[in-house]
Amino acid sequence: MDAGLLIQYLIVAVAVLASVWVVMKKQFPGITRRLRGALALALLKPGRPALMQALGRRIAPPGSGGGGGCGGCDSCGPTKK
Repeated sequence: MDAGLLIQYLIVAVAVLASVWVVMKKQFPGITRRLRGALALALLKPGRPALMQALGRRIAPPGSGGGGGCGGCDSCGPTKK
């Protein structure tokens, strides 16, 4: 295989993977979050090299904290009159 053709195939593969990632994030956010979480947990297992654990922390989905102490309904503050 020619080196130029190999580079072309690699560039096309990266472009396809990037476009699949964008579509997954836009159309299927729940599935994407679960996939990221599963992959991050696999990389964060004890005994893994530090580089793999750092990658796992980087790709882990952000926490879905509520914002308030009770879940985030924002109705426990003072009432406006």
